[in-house]
Amino acid sequence: MNKIIVSICVISSGILGYTIPKDQDKYLMSDALTNIQDMKEWMQSDIDKDNIITDLGEYYLEYLNETEDLLINEINK
Repeated sequence: MNKIIVSICVISSGILGYTIPKDQDKYLMSDALTNIQDMKEWMQSDIDKDNIITDLGEYYLEYLNETEDLLINEINK
């Protein structure tokens, strides 16, 4: 429910030309970081259960790790 509300706020702010305050921007990036971390857990679980080819899963994890690092760097600015 909160994600829907946040999404609506982000969309409406773009439509109205409103800029997101710095603190809210960091909140949104932190929320995105949490999503990335959840996806990494799911992917590792799929690799462990042989639901995905190991090489492909590791490739996805590599990009999720890079994205996670980029978000962490941006949040810490």
